[in-house]
Amino acid sequence: MSSFLIHHGVVVALVCAGCSLIYGIVSTRALLALSPGNERMQQISLAVQQGARAYLNRQYTTIAGVGVVVFVGLIFVQNIAVAGGFGLGGLLSGAAGYIGMNVSVRANARVAESARSGISKALGVAFRGGAITGLLVAGLALLGLSGYYGFLTAICSETPKSAVDALVGLGFGGSLISVFARLGGGIFTKAADVGADLVGKVEAGIPEDDPRNPAVIADNVGDNVGDCAGMAADLFETYVVTAVATMLLGVLTFHQSTQVVLYPLILGGVAIIASIIGTFAVRTSVGNVERALYQGLAVSGVLSAAAFYPVTRWLMHGLTYLTSEATSAAPSVFHLYLCSLIGIAVTAGLFVLTDYYTSTRFSPVRKTARASQTGHATNIIQGFASGLQATALPAIVIVLGILGAWKLAGSGSLGIYGIVVAVMGMLSMAGLIVALDAFGPITDNAGGIAEMADLPEEVRNVTDPLDAVGNTTKAVTKGYAIGSAVLAALALFAAFRLELHAAQPAGHAETLYGINEPPVLIGLLLGGLMVCLFASLAIEAVGRAGGAVVEEVRTQFREHPGIMEGTEQPDYARSVDIVTKTAQREMILPSLLPIVMTIIVGVISVQALGGMLIGIIVVGFFMAVMMTAGGGAWDNAKKLIEDGAFGGKGSEAHAAGVTGDTVGDPFKDTAGPAINPMIKVANIVAILIIPLIK
Repeated sequence: MSSFLIHHGVVVALVCAGCSLIYGIVSTRALLALSPGNERMQQISLAVQQGARAYLNRQYTTIAGVGVVVFVGLIFVQNIAVAGGFGLGGLLSGAAGYIGMNVSVRANARVAESARSGISKALGVAFRGGAITGLLVAGLALLGLSGYYGFLTAICSETPKSAVDALVGLGFGGSLISVFARLGGGIFTKAADVGADLVGKVEAGIPEDDPRNPAVIADNVGDNVGDCAGMAADLFETYVVTAVATMLLGVLTFHQSTQVVLYPLILGGVAIIASIIGTFAVRTSVGNVERALYQGLAVSGVLSAAAFYPVTRWLMHGLTYLTSEATSAAPSVFHLYLCSLIGIAVTAGLFVLTDYYTSTRFSPVRKTARASQTGHATNIIQGFASGLQATALPAIVIVLGILGAWKLAGSGSLGIYGIVVAVMGMLSMAGLIVALDAFGPITDNAGGIAEMADLPEEVRNVTDPLDAVGNTTKAVTKGYAIGSAVLAALALFAAFRLELHAAQPAGHAETLYGINEPPVLIGLLLGGLMVCLFASLAIEAVGRAGGAVVEEVRTQFREHPGIMEGTEQPDYARSVDIVTKTAQREMILPSLLPIVMTIIVGVISVQALGGMLIGIIVVGFFMAVMMTAGGGAWDNAKKLIEDGAFGGKGSEAHAAGVTGDTVGDPFKDTAGPAINPMIKVANIVAILIIPLIK
């Protein structure tokens, strides 16, 4: 056993986190040194920057008000260390999204300008912009976890167990930011997109990103606050809560508390180094853009897999158990290492399957596009069916991953520990996953700037293929985010049961959540209810906000006919302001739903609470996959038609495709992704309110 890692593991994790921050700083300086293009391009980029900054400032101000109330409540329900962790988690999650968004909105014009030199140069700039966000997410998450743990144990003399309890608060801080960011950003981006498409493309017959459309700047702003800042907050939270769940299960299972706490931190640290190396493996000379991007992901995965074994050997050899499960067959170092590899394999499986269901190359999207030839209704029917079908294979991949990790690690809580190690293996890819997601809005905005600035056709011939790949990467990263969220929630639920049993020794740990208990059945139904209600509130919010944008665009076209003639400039700021105000108002109720309902059910019945958490995980997974995959199929079916299939632009099939895409927008970019943090918020709140319900 390496004494250095045991006594200085926190330092190792902090150094690795620092490397990601250095990478971000150096890459940002190199990115900003590139030319942002001509004056018109800079004006458009600046308008997007100002809109995105104004939105996030208002969003974080709203969240801060809620956060202060929660912070004070945690002091009384838990203690100041947990409340402090909550504040730190919220600040770091907000910083990751804010910094990433600022880099993204500055990269867009530079990608458009780089496109003059060909696809290789533009790809390199776009990916580098996304990689800055991705490495910042992983780095800030690891920095917060290891730094706060080191502070509590070294400065405040807390025990490893009490320090990990405080880290649960840090996870809750990230969760609160995540659910607000996903919802608010999703409402903003899809309301603007729906309004711009319905009036611009369908009614006025003008192209996407046409500068005459008053909602076009709001649409570009939405890409950044929804896909960039939203995904950053989502995976920051998943990274943190998974690591915390791994630590918590470790200290509740093994005697060697320091070693098992350090294990996920150092796994995360070596994975960051592998991700940094992986960014340089994205060879811009490769002709196939998707291949170039996934090449970097593959290199990162292979390096992480190679590094996980020595880390597991150093820290997890010779552990002894705290529970009666000591008589069970102990998982060997090699078995735990295989659990981490299962996480990487599950990531690869989810990527391949999500790509199959959402890419224009494969049958599901082509069937949806073909159905558009017979009308709007058949497009909707086929897209919805594709979304439902897309739940089956990902569910089987996750089931096989759970089964494999559980069998390798042992039974009971030992098996659950193997599952959380597998989830940490999945999260080792978080840095590059966020990079691939942020690549989407950067290339989308670059194409919009090229259109609005009237750049030569050869520039659009570069930005359009990049944008198409960006749509695919956004879809597959959502599949990854859902899978990791479900497995992280499973780990949190296991930690909840163990913590509750520790606080209530006579808590009937084996029968408390038996399916034959009526309170458990009630809780299961309430969990499913919460997911459906949450999704409906999010979709309704997009409909209302999108309707307001539609009316605004129609009003400007009607009152200022010179806009369509090119003699008047549309008022972009009014559209941005309308969507900003509506998104802030609409995100409050659904964001608070998982917090308030979890507390109410927990106070009434702990058995019902357990059932509700299970119901949220199961129903949430299927709803999230159905919405994101179905929405992706509708979106890419429209793009396939626009590329000339089944009648091309202006055909009846195209009009039906636009309708399907409009329906799918709030599915794939608002309600579906927002279910991820909602699942984890409910489970982490359940852990925090144990003092109230024990």
